[in-house]
Amino acid sequence: MPIGPITMFAIYVICWWVALFTILPLGMNQQDQAPPTDGAQWGAPDKPNLKKKFITTTWVGAILWAVIMAVIFLGLIPIPEVSAT
Repeated sequence: MPIGPITMFAIYVICWWVALFTILPLGMNQQDQAPPTDGAQWGAPDKPNLKKKFITTTWVGAILWAVIMAVIFLGLIPIPEVSAT
């Protein structure tokens, strides 16, 4: 096994964050949004749908992670051995 479980988890966390910042702007449309009158930010969406986006981010991150793990375990990207000395 070229990498350990902690490294695999770290790769998943990175995949999750990349997927999150890719998915967050999807579905945001401010053309029909009225100007805020309560001191809120103009760019803040009325309905951000964060629960749906976090669920989508989780499965997209898992698919991306699985592809990366397959590439590593098939040897398409060699992982060099690092000595602890």
